[in-house]
Amino acid sequence: MTDRATLEALSSHELHGRAVRRATHHLDVGFLWELLRAIPAGEAASGHPDHTAADITQVSAMISDALGSGEGDVAESLRPLYLDYLESHGD
Repeated sequence: MTDRATLEALSSHELHGRAVRRATHHLDVGFLWELLRAIPAGEAASGHPDHTAADITQVSAMISDALGSGEGDVAESLRPLYLDYLESHGD
């Protein structure tokens, strides 16, 4: 099991990659859905409220955002979600 300190040392981009790869590999639809639900708040918190409205109304935009949410300030906003997921699943 990977401990929290080891995960904390990773960049948000690396955490995103690990979390999405794990969820995809294990068909963890629950985590992917949680990520999709968290993206609008992450974008709003990182100063991108214009993206939030589009994401809520367009599922395809949300899926694209989920796959790309490992970049920049949005990744930083979603960092706690990635940390909790990876820590709880031992990755």
